[in-house]
Amino acid sequence: MNANLLLRIAMAIILLTHSISGMFNNGINDFGNLFLNQIGFAPYGVFLAWSIKLSHVAAAILLLANKYIKLDGFVTIFVLIMGIILVHFKEGWFVVGGGRNGVEYNFLLIIVLMAIMYPNGFQVSNEKK
Repeated sequence: MNANLLLRIAMAIILLTHSISGMFNNGINDFGNLFLNQIGFAPYGVFLAWSIKLSHVAAAILLLANKYIKLDGFVTIFVLIMGIILVHFKEGWFVVGGGRNGVEYNFLLIIVLMAIMYPNGFQVSNEKK
């Protein structure tokens, strides 16, 4: 079994469930209209919200297919970092318990993506030519 198969499956499930549910309960449109447009992204908030969620769906598919993992990871990490900056940072660290809606979940997702992207860690080539 591939060393990071379980991480890729878990990450794909998280990205899909976080995205697809908003497609059917108006959550994506609400996020675009009621949050993104209100913080300065008008009139593009809904477009941006859909772009974010569709990028998560594409990322999940690529993770499951084990294709374009680094590109997929960099795009998703960028989205997660922007989520930290725009949404979660002002709420603190904790998602629940010691706070609400904080950065800890996005932080964990970023670390998992990095582990998937670099399963052998960051290596520097010492080849002499």
